[in-house]
Amino acid sequence: LGPGDSLSTALIAKAFGASRTYLVDAADFANRDVERYKMVCRYLEGQGHDISSFSEFSTVDQMLEQSTCCYLTDGLASLKTIPDASVDFIWSQAVLEHVRKDIFFETICELRRVLKDDGVCSHQVDLKDHLNSALNNLRFHEKIWEADFFAGSGFYTNRIRYVEMVKMFSQAGFEVKIGTVTSWNTLPTRRSSLVEPYRSMDEDTLLVSGFDVLLRVMGSK
Repeated sequence: LGPGDSLSTALIAKAFGASRTYLVDAADFANRDVERYKMVCRYLEGQGHDISSFSEFSTVDQMLEQSTCCYLTDGLASLKTIPDASVDFIWSQAVLEHVRKDIFFETICELRRVLKDDGVCSHQVDLKDHLNSALNNLRFHEKIWEADFFAGSGFYTNRIRYVEMVKMFSQAGFEVKIGTVTSWNTLPTRRSSLVEPYRSMDEDTLLVSGFDVLLRVMGSK
């Protein structure tokens, strides 16, 4: 989820035995420099992986085809095209905080839908603002922050805090296992400069700057 400017995951997954990979993003951000992906292949080969079935490509589209990868670039709409219970492993790195707030829960529900009963999700979530790695994103009123102009700015985050996000995971049908939680020692942005409801939030909630989480289907073994 959220491959950004690189499609290298397709090659890495194939090298480790994946039968199919979906790379889902909100738009087509991928770098189309074939040499970049050739370098990944050479690295994988140097690590002892058999790349003979997916190393002879001259375009990115050929690379995706050989590595049995579907690159989907319409966000939530793309997720909805993936069959039920068809995915073993879902992962993201500093992506979930960028999903628009009004579709966040629906997105999580879609991840639950496509995950197999014995599958697992691994997500690293960065709750710092993407302006100055603090809490400056909590200084804007909801109507302004959620406007399309801000959402397409490149520094948008949905501002869903740690406790609320974990609750949403559970509500979507996941069993939640929290790994590392990182926190500031003190608030990096003055509480008086925050808008409601953040100004009134308890300090422990605001101090969480990021976390790692594993999600499994609720009730699975």
